[in-house]
Amino acid sequence: MSVELSPVDFPAYKSKPMIRYQQGNDGQQEEDALIQETPVAIEFNGVAYTVMMCTPMDLEEFAVGFALTEGIIDQLKDVHDVDIEQQDNGITVNVRIANRCVDRLQQKRRSLAGMTGCGICGTEKLDSVCRYSQPLPTSTSFDIENLQYALDNLHAHQVLNQVTGSSHAAAYLSAEGEIEAIFEDVGRHIALDKLVGWVLRQQKSQGAILVTSRASFEMVQKVVASGVQFLFAVSAATNMAVEMADQLNLTLCGYCRRGRANIYTHPERLNFPSEK
Repeated sequence: MSVELSPVDFPAYKSKPMIRYQQGNDGQQEEDALIQETPVAIEFNGVAYTVMMCTPMDLEEFAVGFALTEGIIDQLKDVHDVDIEQQDNGITVNVRIANRCVDRLQQKRRSLAGMTGCGICGTEKLDSVCRYSQPLPTSTSFDIENLQYALDNLHAHQVLNQVTGSSHAAAYLSAEGEIEAIFEDVGRHIALDKLVGWVLRQQKSQGAILVTSRASFEMVQKVVASGVQFLFAVSAATNMAVEMADQLNLTLCGYCRRGRANIYTHPERLNFPSEK
């Protein structure tokens, strides 16, 4: 797939002057790195679909992951090309998809100027909010102790967050807990869409997904769409997320911190130290 502009043309952050106040001094002039929040218009075959506010990096992965988690495509070969073009007031991403997928756009009439990473703003019908799919198989397992290894190494991989302190991250973990890929964005849903796009393009499914945010029901839906069977969230899970994960056969864990995790659904996929 071709990309018209290099990601270098879309800086992920910019430095701005500020005065840093600390008690006991009058403030010092410094530079602060601020994460970019850019309007990104998504088009399918030249037809406007939505506008999302996101960090302008890894936009090709975002386009593919978004198309999958929105239910517009079923597989990678449904995407024929992705064109990225900078406009005066933002960025346009045009995704060229197979003709058989175009009819779905008529059924998904959405017009959303996304709040940061919002995933359902502008949805017209309540039955469009929950896009239930087939339950996941149970074909893999994960040693819960390997999650600790991933958590210990997570911060070192969050390069944008180290600079700005403002980004969410979604990471793909190998069965051994190695962070194979990580994507960051100002929006938590968009960071996950970027990772889902990578998962689809790399044909990964036997590992786990770790997110630095809470696990909402839509985060569950996105992970299920990717085919990955584990979702680990650093923060809390919502009740709807747990109910959906249970129904769709996803292993969902929240409050994943050093030495602990709340396992909400399908613990049978997890291997515990006592079982070794």
